[in-house]
Parts: sequence; structure tokens; C-alpha cells
Amino acid sequence: MSESKKSRPFLRGLAVLLPSVLTLWLLVKAYQFIDSTIAEPINRGIRSAFSQIPKHFPNLAESLALTPDQDTLDAEAIAQHISKNDTTAMQELSNTLFADAVNSWWVDHPWMNLLGLLVAAIIVYVSGRLVGGFIGRALYRRIEKIMVAVPVIRKVYPYIKQLVDFLISDEDKPKFSRVVAVEYPRKGIWSVGFMTGGSLQSIETQLPDSITVFIPSSPTPFTGYTITVQRKDTIDLPITVEEAIRFAVSGGVLVPDHQIEAGVQSKEPAKIEPKNPNKE
Repeated sequence: MSESKKSRPFLRGLAVLLPSVLTLWLLVKAYQFIDSTIAEPINRGIRSAFSQIPKHFPNLAESLALTPDQDTLDAEAIAQHISKNDTTAMQELSNTLFADAVNSWWVDHPWMNLLGLLVAAIIVYVSGRLVGGFIGRALYRRIEKIMVAVPVIRKVYPYIKQLVDFLISDEDKPKFSRVVAVEYPRKGIWSVGFMTGGSLQSIETQLPDSITVFIPSSPTPFTGYTITVQRKDTIDLPITVEEAIRFAVSGGVLVPDHQIEAGVQSKEPAKIEPKNPNKE
């Protein structure tokens, strides 16, 4: 058995497992990033707020089971050589013990870490609702002007905003109305592209009934070329935008099932046997 045949089961195993493993790995890494950079700071703030309860709401602190009892307080006071007559020191010690109890209780209940994610989701939702109103939009525009006015931030912020708007926002995003095929980059070579709309007015006067087509590059369809052609020089393709993107990313390997002719799926180019110079 040749080495290539021996390695085929291993390669097939990689082809089957890698997509699932990489997808799960990306999801786990995304969750860890969100949990460490967004949820954990919020959880830390919530724990700090709980720790301030004895200072501002002593009656509430006493009603909670986390409040240290007198025996524990006396033992800690003796360990730290604090006199019972020192009211301020005893109060600070009680607050410290309460904060430690809050942290210990939080560690014993891991599901509380989801509270930070919930608060973050609520903040995002409320921000979206506020920006949808007149006052929110005015405040958002004001914040954007401040961001753009800062010397260093104005070099980065516009590009990050443009990327986020492209990935998330429905506004200011190219609208791919349909998938077409055009002869590009020269006659006789057909490329799959997305019709984005009409052409510029200056071009329309010289090239009537022209449209703008975005030709994605492989394997990164986020980049490509924007061309203008006449509508009659395009062929409408009965495939969705998602199918066309998969076709571009895979370099033409992932062809929609309804676009594969019977008996053509397994067709491969004929192999050319190398010439043996000794057979002459």
C-alpha cells in the first residue's frame, strides 16, 4: 500500500473533525475573551458595590447571612490587636469581613459570573434603544465628534467603526441584490460577482443601462474589485449570496448542489504521465 493511501484515512478524519473542533474552539475563545474583558470587570464592580452595603445600609447588612457574627468579629479583632473600644477600627474590620464573605459566596456560586454577561447585554440593548431616539442620536453624534477630535483616536476610530458597521449594522452596508456572472478581467473569462446597484451618473451617460458589480477575491471575499458593466453583459445566477460567498471562499470547490451537473461532480482532469527518458 502506498504512503498516499495510508494517509487518506487520517486526512479524511481531519476533514471531518477539524471544522467542528475549530468552530468550538473559536466559540470558547470568544466566550473567554468576553468573560475576561467585559463580564469580569462588571462582576468586580457588583462585588465592590455589595461590599459597601454595611457602610450605607447597616440594617440591610445585618439582615444578610453574610454579616459576620460577634464571635468571629471578636476573634479577628484579637488577632489584629484591635480594642473593642476602638469603634472606627471595629467598623472597618466588620466591613472587611463582610467583603471577604461576599467574595467567598460569589466563588461558591459560579453561576453568578453570568450576571456580568447579563448586565452587559442589558447595557447594549439600552444603548441601542437610546440611539434610536432623537436625543440619543444627538448625543451619539456629539461623542463621535469628540472621538474624531482626539489626535491619536481619530486615526483608528473611523476604520474600526467602518468595519463594525459592515459586520453588524444594517445601515451603510453594501446591499447585494443578486448574484451575476460577468466577463472579467477579460473577454472569455467569467467571474461571479454581486450586483450592488446602478452606476455613477457620469458613467451612465456614456454607458446606458449600466450597473455596478462587486467581484470578490478568493479566499477572502471581503476584498475584491468594483466594476461597471452594461446589464445586458451580465448573466443572472440562480444562487443565493451565501452560496456565492462559499463558492468564492473555497476557490470554487463548494458548488451549490443544484448547480452540479449529473456525473460531473467527480470529474477530474486527466493525469499526465511523466516521460521516461530511458524508454526511447
